Amino acid sequence: MEKYTLIVTEKPEAAKRIAFALDNQGKPKKIEKNGVPYFIAKRDRLLVVVPSIGHLYTISQEDGKKRCYPVFNYKWAPRHVVERNKKCLSKWVEAFSKLSFDADKFMMACDYDIEGSLIGYCILKHACDNKESLAKRMKFSTLTKSELEKAYENPYEHLDFRFIESAKTRHEVDWLYGINFSRALSLAAQRDIGNYSILSTGRVQGPTLKILTDREKKINSFVPTPYWEIKTEIQIGNTIVEAEFEKKRIETKAKAEKIQEDCQNKKGEVSTVELKTVYQKPPVPFDVGELQREAYTIFGYNPRRTLAIAQRLYLDALISYPRTGSQKLPSVIDYRKILTFLKIHRGYKQLASRLLQKKVLKPRQGPKDDPAHPAIYPTGKLPKKQLSTDEGRILDLIVHRFMAVFGEDAIKEFTKISIEVNNHGFVIRGRRILEEGWLNYYKPYVQIKEQLLPPIKKGDKIWVHKVILDDKFTCPPSRFNPCSLLKKMEHLKIGTKATRANIIQTLYSRKYVKDKRIAVTELGFSVSMVLGKYAPLVCSIELTREIEKKMEQIQQGTINRETIINEVIQKLMVQLTEFKEKEETIGKILSLAIKKAHKQQHRIGKCPVCGTGDLIIIHSRKTKKRFIGCTNYFKGICETSFPLPQHGKIVSTKSKCKMCGYPQILVKSKGKKPWNLCFNLNCSHKTKKRKKF
Repeated sequence: MEKYTLIVTEKPEAAKRIAFALDNQGKPKKIEKNGVPYFIAKRDRLLVVVPSIGHLYTISQEDGKKRCYPVFNYKWAPRHVVERNKKCLSKWVEAFSKLSFDADKFMMACDYDIEGSLIGYCILKHACDNKESLAKRMKFSTLTKSELEKAYENPYEHLDFRFIESAKTRHEVDWLYGINFSRALSLAAQRDIGNYSILSTGRVQGPTLKILTDREKKINSFVPTPYWEIKTEIQIGNTIVEAEFEKKRIETKAKAEKIQEDCQNKKGEVSTVELKTVYQKPPVPFDVGELQREAYTIFGYNPRRTLAIAQRLYLDALISYPRTGSQKLPSVIDYRKILTFLKIHRGYKQLASRLLQKKVLKPRQGPKDDPAHPAIYPTGKLPKKQLSTDEGRILDLIVHRFMAVFGEDAIKEFTKISIEVNNHGFVIRGRRILEEGWLNYYKPYVQIKEQLLPPIKKGDKIWVHKVILDDKFTCPPSRFNPCSLLKKMEHLKIGTKATRANIIQTLYSRKYVKDKRIAVTELGFSVSMVLGKYAPLVCSIELTREIEKKMEQIQQGTINRETIINEVIQKLMVQLTEFKEKEETIGKILSLAIKKAHKQQHRIGKCPVCGTGDLIIIHSRKTKKRFIGCTNYFKGICETSFPLPQHGKIVSTKSKCKMCGYPQILVKSKGKKPWNLCFNLNCSHKTKKRKKF
């Protein structure tokens, strides 16, 4: 075979797009060996486009016992050697190794960010026998044919080594934090409980959990204070309009009742009518955080889900690279060309045509910038396959946001009417849209609320139809949801745009938190308390933010990674030594929390037969099967038990069966839709079904 250029890509879908874009005939040859697909394309020379499937290399402890700490000796190694469930990756490493043998040129075409750069670098260095210094670098923000051709014809002459150094440092620092403190927590718990329970924390995970526990403490210690609100129903002509008292809160009931008595069935007079015109600017383009927040607000998708959907759309060349921190759309992306493509789509034809009539297309830009990629935008390409509901929604949201940033200001008129009733002031507020502007382009995803008022002028007399007194209490701080937590992390500058969603998901996976409105579990409280008291380093938001700054300095070339690694090791050594001295005390705290969490996880509800015991999931040592039994069985009081499905995950719910009142459980089986189950065999709903047959 003649010599060729080996092009390293990040995913099979990306490899296919690149191969089809670069082949002269648009018909590259697909070859599959040992389950690994790759493509041969012909251009100015032969191209062999080979995909990875994410990271093929990771960090591993170099030597020593696996269940001990502190550990500071590490190396980069193939993931299939380090992780038991990644044995399949060996064939991908082997494919790169073999195909690199006859290549005389190398090109990296992984995503242009720190993770993509690290993936390609490790493959070129380890699998391709130190070819990282020979390789050129393609940079692109979409997988469209024109941009890929441009990236191939005008590559960077060498890899983005500052990106790579920053990525290596981040992985190594996170490994040092994670491996040491996770082992410290797990071994401390094992010391008291006997079994090895996996507990984890990390450089970003620790501070994130602290944010949540601090909020939970405020909620738990909050003492509500009573106050009163007064609203009136005022008659203007034949229309009843609601008016608010001039003060939102009235501190005493006696004062509120006095106001109610003074105003009930009284006449008032309009003292002022104020009109205010507001010009509301268009929204800024999506960065990844804003897309995640908007998708959560509109569709209820958690950040991780949104990012996964956006990644699929990117690989299908329908949108630009989603993991971007930019809110800017440079003119080089050719707005008119994209809108012309969108005009073909029936759903966007009218809006796109209206924008194309403008002589100048100038988007509203946001303050955030990302040197690697622009804000998220649609390529204008129509999908070649049927999109899933999730994909269709996210794509439509991105398209409408893209069009909205070119819109004119929305013009709104706000009306404030002040009314005097027996020396007490009330306010009526109205609003109406004078010009929709950008709202017209974003209408499916923005609510246009108008509050139209009947004609009224200063000096008009009005009749107070009803005075309503509401008892209220001050509310505790609201709980975070996944998106508001992501925004908080972004504000505090902990984690990265690509990792924050995964950190939040890890907190759920470890059972540290639960529910959409995030509540910290007892286990989460215990872990956070232990870390805050005995290892404050791993909970420090300031230190995490400081390390993030140093990562940026590596990209700028003002600091080297060895300096950061040495600083981290020195700090960790001191903290872990102190932790080990208190290991016995820490173990007792953690083991108690683990036992409670385990019991809570298996608790289904109160026993409906004896009324004093708890129904829990029990695993039989004899039959190895699981069933529901009453805790009073072990006291010889109650023998209630119920069979369970032997496959799938059982999750306790707060709901009860509407027919028999027994607690319900949720059964989650792989590949199947979760379903609610009433485990009471004598439930009237089940007996009715049996009678039918």
